[in-house]
Parts: sequence; C-alpha cells; structure tokens
Amino acid sequence: MTTPDIKALEKHPCAACGAQAEWNPAKQLLVCPFCGTAAPFTIDAASGALVENDLTKALRELPDDARGWLAQKRTVQCQSCKAVSVFDPERVGQNCDFCGSPALVDYSEIKAPIRPQALLPFKIPESQVREQIRRWYASKWLAPGSLKKRALVDRVRGVYIPYWTFDAHAACPWEAEAGHYYYTTETYRDNRGRTGTRQVQHVRWEPASGEVRHFFDDEPVPGTHGVSTALLEKVQPFPTAELVAYDTAFLSGFVVEHYQVVLLDAAQNSQAAMTRKLHELCAREIPGDTYRNLQIHPVFSGQTFKHILVPVWLLSYLYGTKSYQVVVNGSTGRMAGKYPLSPWKIAFLVLLAILALIIFVIVQGQS
Repeated sequence: MTTPDIKALEKHPCAACGAQAEWNPAKQLLVCPFCGTAAPFTIDAASGALVENDLTKALRELPDDARGWLAQKRTVQCQSCKAVSVFDPERVGQNCDFCGSPALVDYSEIKAPIRPQALLPFKIPESQVREQIRRWYASKWLAPGSLKKRALVDRVRGVYIPYWTFDAHAACPWEAEAGHYYYTTETYRDNRGRTGTRQVQHVRWEPASGEVRHFFDDEPVPGTHGVSTALLEKVQPFPTAELVAYDTAFLSGFVVEHYQVVLLDAAQNSQAAMTRKLHELCAREIPGDTYRNLQIHPVFSGQTFKHILVPVWLLSYLYGTKSYQVVVNGSTGRMAGKYPLSPWKIAFLVLLAILALIIFVIVQGQS
C-alpha cells in the first residue's frame, strides 16, 4: 500500500485575505473560515512511498528525524480524563474536547513523539454529523426528556486520534481433539408409564493437528485514552487503504490527540489480538462436529508498523455526575454512543412487564 509522500507545511494562509485556512471535509479542500475562499493545498514536487517500519528495529531506537509534528504546536493534558491534546498555539481558552473539562495544563515530555506517517482526512462534514446525532437522540426513548431538549450538538468537535497498525506473517501449528457425533437408540419410560425410543447423541474423540499460515495487514491498535475504546470498536473499520501521507494541511482547524499507548505496549496488544484471531482460524480447521483442548503455537515474522491518525467527530458531555461520549467515524459516518437512562421510564417499563405477567397468569388460570 503506497501513497505520495506529501511535504508538511507549517502555515496555510488564505490566498485572498491571509487568514489561516482550515481543512473542509465536505469540499476536501482548505477553506478560509473568514472569507470562504477555497483552494487546494500546495504539495512538494518530490514524491516518495509510504513505507512500513520494521518493528524490531524501531523498538530498539527510532531516529530523531521520525519524531515531532513538523509544525509549531501546543500540547496540553486534561487533568480530568488525562487525554493529551495537540493544537495550533494560537488557539486559546478551550475546554477538553474529550470530556469537556476546563482543567488543561501544559504537557511536556522527555522526547518528541513519533511522527504520524499517514492519516485519513475527514470526509463527513460537521453539519451531517450534527443532524445524524439529533436523529439518534430522538430515537432513544429511554433517554431523559431534558437531555433531548439540550443543544448538545453544539459541542460536536472534530479530532484526529492516534492509531498504530501492524503487519505480520504468522505460522501457527496446532493440535486438538476432534469430536465426531454418533447416535444410538435407547428405550425410555415416560411419567405415565408408557415406553418409547429416542436417539441419544455421543461423541467419538480423535487426535487432530495441522498448521495455519496467515498474513495480518494493518491490524489496528488505538493509541487513545481520550475516546472510549468500546465505542471505537463499534465505529471501525477505518479504511486504511485510503491513507494519505502525513501533512499538516489536513490537521488545520482540528485537534490532534497525542498517543498515550506507546509503541511497545501497542505491539504487545497487537500480537495478543493476532493470537486470538489465529485461535479462531485454527478452530475452523479442526475436522468433525466439535473439539476440545485446542493448543496453538504461533510464530510471527516480518513484523512492521505504522503510526497513523484517524478522524472522529466527538460529542462529550456531562449528565449528572457521569460523562458520556458519542463518536462518529469521520471517514465512513458510522456512529456509536452512550446516553443516560431515565429511571422513571425504566420503572414504567418494569411496571408494564409486571402487569403483562399478571394478565398472562390470570388468562392461563381461566383456560
């Protein structure tokens, strides 16, 4: 998978008025928020290839020229949810995009972060996302009525969140006991003393073994602490075949989350996920009708990785003392979210269920 290597530009001034242009998902162009002028961004004439990084070599030491954002950025950490956000230094006075807290402090680290190699640009416009979320809340009957009346969609924010993707070749020998069903006929007596016959299932166990070979391509591991992993799993996949080389033009007007799952931990999480998938693949190879005592012995080779940014539209809000998030995939529009439940509506449903049960018992007693 290769894409042009686009040179990152620190500033993207509007050709008409000189203000900072921002990436517009609907137009797929840089657009000035003040005068509305739209224009494609300039790319470097030199081109290269988006390459996979050797994982073993990178875990030893990544060169300094692969680090940093290629633009002046301010990094802050939320003292509430601990998410680390990266944005243009001119942006001031905002709350945390991940939980809404105003408790942001400057964040510093010993070594510059590993630079993203690629990203997925926003494709779904904010107006479409707001309408989608409005319809979603309207369909949630169990949500409190006061929640639906709030102007929550005004808090929708576009953020780029960090992901690691991993490639690997896997050779996985396995052994197990394969179970084959067979049936015998037995005679039985029912509670009225009558006799009859029935088929009884048995299992014949036999040893089985084999090997599965599989190539894992772009296995994703989220590097975020700011967005719920459970919600991200529901809005995946992010179409990594559409990745473009990292360029700050795409980031203009959006917040970027600094990864907090480091490469070593991400690699371990990825290998654990690959092992689980290999277990499923090996289980499919076992002959017969069932199996037991499956043991697998995976060996991984040619492991490579990429650090990428993926786009999400994020709505975070507090209701009572709890925090809730709604996440929309900024590339595909797939959505997932959590919302508070009305105790009164739940009590009403329970009461209806009890009433229905009472009526059912009465009808059964009269029949």
